Amino acid sequence: MKILFLGGGNMANALIGGMVKQGFAATDIHVIDPGSEARQRLTESYGVNCHAAAGDAPAAPDVLVLAVKPQQMREAVAPLAGRLGDALVVSIAAGLGMTALARWLGDHRRIVRCMPNTPALVGAGITGLCALPEVDAAGRALADRVLRAVGSTVWIDDEAQMDGVTALSGSGPAYVFLFIEALQQAADELGFSAEQGRQLAIETVRGAAALAAASNDPAALLRERVTSKGGTTEAALQVMLARGVKDGIVAGCLAAEARGRELGKQLGGD
Repeated sequence: MKILFLGGGNMANALIGGMVKQGFAATDIHVIDPGSEARQRLTESYGVNCHAAAGDAPAAPDVLVLAVKPQQMREAVAPLAGRLGDALVVSIAAGLGMTALARWLGDHRRIVRCMPNTPALVGAGITGLCALPEVDAAGRALADRVLRAVGSTVWIDDEAQMDGVTALSGSGPAYVFLFIEALQQAADELGFSAEQGRQLAIETVRGAAALAAASNDPAALLRERVTSKGGTTEAALQVMLARGVKDGIVAGCLAAEARGRELGKQLGGD
C-alpha cells in the first residue's frame, strides 16, 4: 500500500509514528514537505521516504493524507490535481469542507474529512470523521485504520457537524489545560510547590477521565457521588456554579462551533 502525506508537521509526525507502530511499512509511506529539517526528522525517526516537492513524489497513491494548514491547502494541492488516480484522500485540515477540496483536486470525490486533536501526539487522540458518498465501506475502513493509529474514532454522518467536533474535541484539550492551569494556581495559593501542584492537578484530571471512561454512568451521577451534602466538594461547586463555570464552558463550545462555520466559508470560497 502506498501512502502519501502532504505536509510533515506535528500531526503528520504523530500519525506516521502511530502507523509504523501499528504495522504500516515505513517504506510504503511518502511525505511531501518543503522544509529540509522536517524531511530529515521524519527520515531519521521512521525511515519513510521524503520529497521536497509534489513532482518528486509517486503519483496515484492508495491514500493521500492532507496535513497542511487550511490556509495553505489550495496552493499546496494544486500540483496533485490529476495525479491521484483512485486515491483515498484523508484531510485533517480544520474547517475546510470536502466540497472545496474536491473542487481543488479536479473534482476528485473519494474524500474523508477528519478532525483529530493534539493528544494524538501521545497516542491518546480522538478523531471525528465524515466522508463523501463516493467513499465506499472499504475506503471508510482504511481511513479509520489510519486515524486509529493515534487514538479512537467517531464517525459523523452530517459534515455540518464537523464544526461541532472541532469545538468539542479539537479545541477541547485547551479547555482541559485551562482547568489544569486553574487547579495549579489554586495549589500555589494553598501553599504547595509548583511540582506538587502540577502532580496533584494532572493526576486528578487523568484519574477522573479514566474513571468516567470505565463507567457507564453519566458524568452528572459521578459528580453527585463525589459531592457530600454540606461537604468540601459541595462548597466548591456552589461557588463555581455561581460564577458560571459550566455555562461558560458550554457557551465557549458554541462560540467555537460558530467560528468554525465562519472560517469554513472563508477558506472554501473561490
